[in-house]
Amino acid sequence: MPEKKFKIAFFELEHWEKEYLLKNLGRRCKLQFIGHHLNKNNVNKIKDADAIGIFIYSIVNKEILDKLPNLKSVITLSTGFDHIDLMECKKRKITVCNVPHYGENTVAEHTFALILNLTRKIHKAYDRTVRGDFSLDGLRGTDLQGKTIGIVGNGSIGQHVARIAKGFEMEVIAFDRLRNQKLAKRLGLKYVSFDYLLKNSDIITLHVPYSKSTHHLIDKKAISRMKNGVLVVNTARGGIISTSALLYGLKSGKVGGAGLDVLEGECFIREEKQILSRNFLKECDLKTVLQDHLLLRQPNVIITPHNAFNSWEALHRILDTAILNINSFLRKKPVNIVK
Repeated sequence: MPEKKFKIAFFELEHWEKEYLLKNLGRRCKLQFIGHHLNKNNVNKIKDADAIGIFIYSIVNKEILDKLPNLKSVITLSTGFDHIDLMECKKRKITVCNVPHYGENTVAEHTFALILNLTRKIHKAYDRTVRGDFSLDGLRGTDLQGKTIGIVGNGSIGQHVARIAKGFEMEVIAFDRLRNQKLAKRLGLKYVSFDYLLKNSDIITLHVPYSKSTHHLIDKKAISRMKNGVLVVNTARGGIISTSALLYGLKSGKVGGAGLDVLEGECFIREEKQILSRNFLKECDLKTVLQDHLLLRQPNVIITPHNAFNSWEALHRILDTAILNINSFLRKKPVNIVK
C-alpha cells in the first residue's frame, strides 16, 4: 500500500505561486489551494490537513485549531506571526515556522534607484524625451563618487545600502542604537551620532522600523540641522518623516530633493507583501492617499507606491523559504521555528 502523502493546504496565493509550489512540492506532498484566507467558513474543507500555508489574514486560533485534528505544522508566508496563537500551537505540539528574511537587497536596490533618479534626473529626462524634446537644459546631474551617504538604521537593509554605496566610492556613515564595530570595519563605514549624520550627509536614507521613538524622527528641527541641498530618501515607513517639515525643507531649498516609497498617511502595513493582497485593497485605498498628497506636486520629489519590496526574486524567496520550512519539517529537522 503506497505511503500516504503529507497534505498541505495553502491560502491566499496567486496563480503563479500555486504553480511554483506544485512544481517544488507536488511529488512529495498533496497540495490543496483555497483562494481566500483561512476562516471558520472554509476550515472544514481542510479538516484532514497535516500542515497549512497561510498569510497574515488567516487567523489561527483555538477555534480553528479545534477543527484541524491532524495539524502538525503551520507555515506562514510572512515575517510576522501575531496572527497565530503560538501558545495554543505549542500545547498541541504544532510547529510554527515563518519567513524571517526575503527583501533586504531588494529594498536597498530600490533605494539607489530613487537616489540615481534624483542625482541624474532620469525621470525628468524620460518625461522630456517621450515628448520628443531632446534638450539638456535643466538635466545636469551630480556624481555619487565622493559624496557622503548617511544611513539611519544599519540593520540588514542598511547594510546592503552600505555595500552598494561603497561600490559608488561614497563615504558611508551610519547611525544605529547598536554598534557592531566588526561589521563597520567589514563594510567600510563609520558609526556616528544622529546629529553628526544630519550635519554631514549629502544623502540621508532611512531604514528604521516605525515606532513611537521613530515617529517624525525627521522633523523641522532635524531638517534645519542638515546640509543645504541634502537629498532625503525613505523606503521604510511614512510616519518617520513629518510631511509638513519635509515640505518646509523642500520649499526653502534646505532639502534639494526627496525620494519616497512611503508616505505619511498610508494605511497601517504589517507586511509589505500585504499590499499585493485583495484584502489590503479592500481596507486601504493607496490611490486616495497619493492623489491628495501635497508632495506629489513638488518638482524635486519622486514618489513610488510602496513598491521597494516588489521584485520577482523577493517574492520567490518567500516561497523558497516556505518550501525549505516544509522539507526541513518532513526530515524532522525544522528550521525558522517561531518560539
